[in-house]
Amino acid sequence: MRVLVFGQTGQVAQELARRVPAGVVADFLGRDRADLSDAQICASVVHSLRPDAVINAAAWTAVDKAEAEEAAAHRVNAEAPAAMARACAATGVPFLHVSTDYVFDGAGEKPFRPEDATAPQNAYGRTKRAGEVAITDSGARALILRTSWVFSAHGANFVKTMLRLGAERDTLNVVADQIGGPTPAAAIADALWVAARAMAGGQAGGIHHFAGAPDVSWADFAREIMAAGGLSCAINDIPTSAYPTPAKRPANSRMDCQSFGQAFGVARPDWRAGLVDVVAELKGA
Repeated sequence: MRVLVFGQTGQVAQELARRVPAGVVADFLGRDRADLSDAQICASVVHSLRPDAVINAAAWTAVDKAEAEEAAAHRVNAEAPAAMARACAATGVPFLHVSTDYVFDGAGEKPFRPEDATAPQNAYGRTKRAGEVAITDSGARALILRTSWVFSAHGANFVKTMLRLGAERDTLNVVADQIGGPTPAAAIADALWVAARAMAGGQAGGIHHFAGAPDVSWADFAREIMAAGGLSCAINDIPTSAYPTPAKRPANSRMDCQSFGQAFGVARPDWRAGLVDVVAELKGA
């Protein structure tokens, strides 16, 4: 099976590359071969290479920057995936796309289900939701996999930031009223490979959620990070109002992941085990 992957340097793309299953030939496209700001290039690559499945693991993920550059984020997060999906529909290959909990409004305390109404509260969420709609309308046999709070030993993420700051300071103030599921990029990669093989064999896709368990606040996640890293930095709980950002963050990022487990046999990963692996990798780097 030959799989075309959009993305090369992002957290999920790097884990996909490290975890290519036996019997799969994966072709990873960086910006030099497929600039997501040019939707037509993305479509032409799918048409020319004719893979057995396509995974889009690339995105505009600079949440705050998107507030000032929404048009640019829209090209990457909506127009490019739409073109990929249409090309997949035309060539008859499945399309797998990574999305986000930010498509919801973050209200309440119940986990969001895939079928719940969306209401993104920031530019990043709006562009990701626009991508979802365009993919659904493309006619492609597509999987939209919403995830949250991604972390790994690569790139910029909360775990790496906390380990760096925790080594420099005695205390840190961390938001305690936003709740969600931290998700190891490695687990997302494994889930995508399982789904890609199943869909190449004819299985349907749909919209599903995949996030780490158990749900936790950023502050409690930070405490676990300090413990895993052997750091004595104390975490002080603060409200979101005490840490203003250009983009509004959802208070509730809990997601109901049952449907993905039922469809593809992949359970929610325990982020605590993933955290141990990431910290060990960083220490060994």
